[in-house]
Amino acid sequence: MGRLNIFYVVMGYWRPVKFSWANRPLLCSHLVSQIFKARRLGNSNIEFSLDLGLSKEVCNITSEGVHLRNEFIEWSKLEGIMNRERDIYYVEKGEIMPLSIAGEHFYKLVLVKWGHPPTLEIDGIHMHRIKDITPDVDTEMKLSLLGSLRCSRILDTCMGLGYTAIEAIKRGACSVKTFEVDENVLKIASFNPWSSGLEDEKIEIYLGNVFQGVEEYSEYFDVIIHDPPRISLSGELYSLEFYFKLAEALKKNGRIVHYVGQPGIHSGKKIWRGVMERMRRAGFQVRYDPESRCVYGKKIE
Repeated sequence: MGRLNIFYVVMGYWRPVKFSWANRPLLCSHLVSQIFKARRLGNSNIEFSLDLGLSKEVCNITSEGVHLRNEFIEWSKLEGIMNRERDIYYVEKGEIMPLSIAGEHFYKLVLVKWGHPPTLEIDGIHMHRIKDITPDVDTEMKLSLLGSLRCSRILDTCMGLGYTAIEAIKRGACSVKTFEVDENVLKIASFNPWSSGLEDEKIEIYLGNVFQGVEEYSEYFDVIIHDPPRISLSGELYSLEFYFKLAEALKKNGRIVHYVGQPGIHSGKKIWRGVMERMRRAGFQVRYDPESRCVYGKKIE
């Protein structure tokens, strides 16, 4: 990610990490078009959002460029991102830097719709549903399957940008433990204003593989939110062995929601059927919700 450090996937161990939001000014084509419009209208001071639509702050426009918080950007540098509709940038020392990391994999924060959370793209694969839906609505649909979360202890197996963990706290959960296997994802999240809620003290983040990390818990959680990468990328997180581990970590009658998606649906594949069969063998009573594309239910053994 420009001058940001590149990290590598953590395997086989886990450790707690403290999340800190970078709070840098962010730019995208939607915002830049507003800035150029303000210049054409002769405005010198105007309110813009530098956090992807979450808030507004006053920015100063001059003939040379624009003052964004404590940064100054020349007009010529802004012109280069006018037509990059999906891309997001951060500002550092007067330079516009792409919000991406290039290493063994390519990570990129992607604008879905202005005023809604962005998604994470890894090697061109979106980590959220974005066709006719936004990540916040997708998150709400998943958590709605769980009913009340008030005073619940929650395991969020795959943190990503943290939207499910943050929404669970908003819905009254008393604590969320969440795992993220890839430190690059944590780095991207630290620049995402919509992930800033991960600073909440009720959310505990563990860097490492949940496949091993969940073994530390026995009948501890009231709720499990399991939203893994697609099965072709993380097959072990769809395995009978892992479902047994989740069942061990969950209290009796504890609730679970498992995002499965619909990979291969156009060729006749219905992977949720295999997921449901394995989860039932592991001690869950489950059903499938086609709207959210989730398997959900409770532990019965």
